[in-house]
Amino acid sequence: MSDTPARLLRLLSLLQIPREWPGSELAERLAVSPRTIRRDIERLRDLGYPVAASLGAAGGYRLVAGKAMPPLLLDDEEAVAVAVGLRTATAQAVQGIEDASVRAMAKLEQVLPARLRHRVAAVGAATVPFGVAPGPAVDPEVLSALAAAVTAREKVRFAYRSARGDPSRRLAEPHRLVATGRRWYLIAHDADRDDWRIFRVDRIEDVRPTGMRAAARELPDPDAAAFLKAKLYSTGPVYEADVTLHAPADQIAPRLPGGIGVLTPVDDRACRLRASADTLDYLAFSIGRLGCDFTVDGPPELIAHLRVLGDRLTRASGADQTGGTRVK
Repeated sequence: MSDTPARLLRLLSLLQIPREWPGSELAERLAVSPRTIRRDIERLRDLGYPVAASLGAAGGYRLVAGKAMPPLLLDDEEAVAVAVGLRTATAQAVQGIEDASVRAMAKLEQVLPARLRHRVAAVGAATVPFGVAPGPAVDPEVLSALAAAVTAREKVRFAYRSARGDPSRRLAEPHRLVATGRRWYLIAHDADRDDWRIFRVDRIEDVRPTGMRAAARELPDPDAAAFLKAKLYSTGPVYEADVTLHAPADQIAPRLPGGIGVLTPVDDRACRLRASADTLDYLAFSIGRLGCDFTVDGPPELIAHLRVLGDRLTRASGADQTGGTRVK
């Protein structure tokens, strides 16, 4: 590849894949000599890209973090994915993410080619945000620190506040972060208790890397989301709802929050939802957001909760009659 600018862009694209790149492999991919690769690496460094080099049989080049964030090189699919993600990021319960997403989206759209702007705009035009269930906001710095620890497999110390408000300091090995739509959870191995634990991220503060490598551990369930669900349901109240939705199943399925329940068609005009959640508020929100009439067959706690909520909404509207939602 004799075109130096094109070769540098191709080299940068390879280095942005998080792995160690032997110089010989880079030379082979770009069809140049190892000496040319060394010169090109120096050119990237001069442009502000922090490229680290390691010696030995397993050594090579890799892009590392620097004092400032250099420009990123994205292919078409990556650019569209990032743009769509930024458009939907305002629905996440992370403090300040709305403004940050708007600023990042403005910068990205400024440099997107017309063909990609059209694809992103098409997704935006076809999508109507409904919002998310209310939930506590998460500090983005805490979230970033935990995500970095998961990636680096590094132990961290942090302050934690229990559901009763009791403070504690924890030494843990972060394994996965799981977002439920209204809350973020950290699945980690607690070093002091020598067991797997679930932590609410909005209750975590003062995350400090320790520099200690986390042990190689296998989560009891290979599916982190399934593990979280089982843990939460084993330690807190779980409400199982049985609801008849007066709309076809294929119309409801795209609106159903992930992991909340199972739909079963009844006929071409109705379907049945069996859903579960740890709070009645979330069950009521999840069912109400489906945009159709429904009949609740159980549990009694949900029926009572909806009656109270319905009375409150009726008073707020100034109406003297109820309608729409049928509760047995």
